[in-house]
Amino acid sequence: MIFNGDVFLYSATPASTKLIEFARELIEEAFEGRDPQTAQHEMPVEEFAALLAELKPRFIHHPTSKKILAALLEELGMALDKTYFDVPRLRTSTADHYLDSGISYAYHAHRDCWYSAPFCQVNWWMPIYEVVPENVFALHPHYFDRPVLNGSGRYDYAEWTAVSRPTAAQHIHNDTRDQPKPEEAVDLQPELRFVPEPGGMMLFSGAHLHSTVANTSGRTRFSIDFRTVHIDDVRSRAAAPNVDATCRGTTLRDFHRADDLSHIPEELAAAYEAEALAKVT
Repeated sequence: MIFNGDVFLYSATPASTKLIEFARELIEEAFEGRDPQTAQHEMPVEEFAALLAELKPRFIHHPTSKKILAALLEELGMALDKTYFDVPRLRTSTADHYLDSGISYAYHAHRDCWYSAPFCQVNWWMPIYEVVPENVFALHPHYFDRPVLNGSGRYDYAEWTAVSRPTAAQHIHNDTRDQPKPEEAVDLQPELRFVPEPGGMMLFSGAHLHSTVANTSGRTRFSIDFRTVHIDDVRSRAAAPNVDATCRGTTLRDFHRADDLSHIPEELAAAYEAEALAKVT
C-alpha cells in the first residue's frame, strides 16, 4: 500500500515515546536552560548553527538511538532479521527563515529517490515536541505518479557524502550545494499536512514529493526521521514507481539490519549502483 502512495499514521508507543524523551534529554542539555523551541529568538544564528552541528551528530550516532529504534520496529511487528534502517536523524525547522540553510536546511519539494534512495524505502517521521500545521512538512500526493523535471541527473551519492554533506554547518546564510530540485513550475496544491502527537509516527514512500512548510509558528520544530527497507523488497525490486529520478549511486550501504546492525549485503548495494549508472548512461 505504501508503494502505491498510501500514508500510515501511528499513535505514540512506549518505544517511540522513549526515543523522543532521549532526544529531548540531549537537546535540552545542549541548550543549557534555554527553551529549545524559542532559543532562536535569543541566540545569534551562527551560535545556533554551531550548537546544532554538535547536537545532531551526537543523537544520530548515539548507540542508545539505534537501540531504541530497533525496539520500536519490534514493537510495531517488524521482522528484525529482515528490516534494515538508516540512522535516526534529528531535524530542525526554525521559524521566520532564521536558519534555512545547511545544518537546518528547509527542503524544497523533492523525492528522497532523487537523492539515490531505493524505491522500496519507507520514510518514518515523528515530532519531538508538539507541532502545528505551520511548522510541519507537506506531502504533494498528486505528483506521486506524475513526473517532474528535476536536477537528479547531476546528483551522485558518493560525491555528496564525501564532499557536500560534511560542509553542512558552514552554510548559514545561504546554501550553495547543488541539490536535486524541481526544474519546472510545480503546483504544490493540494497538499497534505499531518500533525502527529509527540512520538506519533507518519510512514510514507520515499518516492512521494514532499517539502518543508515555511515555518510561521514562531517556534523551532524538532523532529526525528529515519528510513527502512525490507530485504525481500530490495532483492525482488518490489517498490514504488520511478517516474523521474536519474541520479547515480545508492544509499543502501547506509542501512543496518535491526537485529544485529550488520550492513546490507554488498552485492545488493553494488547491483543497485550498477543499475542506476546504466539508466543514466
